[in-house]
Amino acid sequence: MNDKNILDHLQSFLTPRRKALFEKVLAQRTNHLTVVAQDVYQLHNTSAVVRSCDVFGIQNIHVIEEKIPRRIDKEIAMGAQKWVDINRYNSTTDCLKSLKAKGYRIIATSPHDDSQMLDNFDISTPAALFFGTEKDGLSEEVMKAADTTIKIPMVGFTESLNISVSAAIILQSLTTKLKNSTTPWEFTEEEKNQIRMDWTRKTIKNSEEVIERFLNQ
Repeated sequence: MNDKNILDHLQSFLTPRRKALFEKVLAQRTNHLTVVAQDVYQLHNTSAVVRSCDVFGIQNIHVIEEKIPRRIDKEIAMGAQKWVDINRYNSTTDCLKSLKAKGYRIIATSPHDDSQMLDNFDISTPAALFFGTEKDGLSEEVMKAADTTIKIPMVGFTESLNISVSAAIILQSLTTKLKNSTTPWEFTEEEKNQIRMDWTRKTIKNSEEVIERFLNQ
């Protein structure tokens, strides 16, 4: 019995509308871009970033909790935590090492003058977008490891935006640019099947019992 048989059986419990929605969302999902939130103290900010990842088709978010562990506020995330993969790290070093091993460029978001403008950012190779706190920004470790830094054009007196606002603006801009490019950003069929399985299990009540009965029949 292979995973495809199990998936087909589980999806027989879904409505046609739910299956169609899964396919529609999967077609717009990507791992070409990923998001990292570093020690964001305000719980609602991290939760809002998770929501933005779901809205703009980013499948993976990485949460560094080096100082204070946090949970995701389900009310603010509005269920997005169910559909987005949340990867947690106890250290910035471990996160950087993991993302580099997967071939991601390390991109720091910073309002400083030497950062390149968002519109000029090259999306042709995978990128991990790091966001820090509004007050302190990203750590020195991230800034030193960064392949480049980007910023949102701002013309007012305020020099920074709330992390959740920054993430939404940057993700909307870069995912639009990515999907209008010739860069291959879509999931492979194998990746889609893995996510189909995960989403289907989360959708069906007592899915593990359903699978066990299917395997034993």
